[in-house]
Amino acid sequence: YTTDTKSKEENKKTIESLYSLSVDVKKIRRLKEWVLLQDVAYVKEIAGILKEMGADQTAVANILERCPEAILHTPEEINSQRALWQLVCQNEKQLIKLIEQFPESFFTTKYHQNQKANIIFFQELGLKNNIITRFLTSAPSIFYNPVEKNKNVIETLQRNYLNLGGSEANMKIWILKLLSQNPFILLNTSTTIQENLEFLQKNDFSDHEVLQLLSKLKGFIFQLNSTTMQKSMHFSKTVFKCSDQELKQLVLRCPALLCYSVPILEERLEGLLKEGISTAQIRETPMVLELTTQIVQYRIKKLSALGYDIKTGNLESLNGTKKDFEVTYGKIQSKKERPIFNPVAPIHTED
Repeated sequence: YTTDTKSKEENKKTIESLYSLSVDVKKIRRLKEWVLLQDVAYVKEIAGILKEMGADQTAVANILERCPEAILHTPEEINSQRALWQLVCQNEKQLIKLIEQFPESFFTTKYHQNQKANIIFFQELGLKNNIITRFLTSAPSIFYNPVEKNKNVIETLQRNYLNLGGSEANMKIWILKLLSQNPFILLNTSTTIQENLEFLQKNDFSDHEVLQLLSKLKGFIFQLNSTTMQKSMHFSKTVFKCSDQELKQLVLRCPALLCYSVPILEERLEGLLKEGISTAQIRETPMVLELTTQIVQYRIKKLSALGYDIKTGNLESLNGTKKDFEVTYGKIQSKKERPIFNPVAPIHTED
């Protein structure tokens, strides 16, 4: 491929058209030179369609710099894609904003028919258009599947949800929530989903507990396999010196013990022990293993600056999202800064 492109010359007409639109050709040359070597390109036409949708000169230049292969699509292909995305976009203003942010997703026209069938399927399933647009931009690959494959995965999830004791009334909400949290579950096969659920059942998790884990793990469990889950559970059992029943309770409290690989768990555990935290403390608050070593170190440092000793304190103060931690930190800080006098008592001043 390299030899072929090296022997070809850049298309002068393409270069001139790009320059006329103030596109940084050097940038394209550096990143995707092969685009400039093609005999046929539709620079003016594609720029025209983007302007028609409301993009100004700067936006057009940015889009073509980020995704130069856009100029290799015919105007017909791009207009078809435009009509397709309009099925879920409120208006062209929103559409052009999405194209500016995610040009690669929009200009992938190869799977047009699959994309269309999947958009209609997701709408029929009950997903809101704003969720579908989020999928189109952040998880475009799920639209490349034939719609039958996606339907198959959804049917497998629905069947298992009911088999595990979920109610028919709640099933739709459960499926939509799972998809919204992790659309990539659609990239799995029905067999993988089935095998992973059976693995949990074989490890004595009740149907109710399996459902609980699925919701907590936001569907990530389907991107694992039974071998890695088995190894992670064995590692936790050894480290925390616990029985099968105790291990199960730990996993239910901290599903990360199930879905992180042994090397990741080892590294996080080591990071905590280096900070002087005991294994007993970690076992008491296993959720701390959901945090990377860097986050843990940063949070410990911030708390230490307030005089809070994590070795004797509660590990709960390290947990949660960034927002959760800021709330905890704020509470500890205000407690430390609280005045010792009664702020509502009258102040006696001399006349």
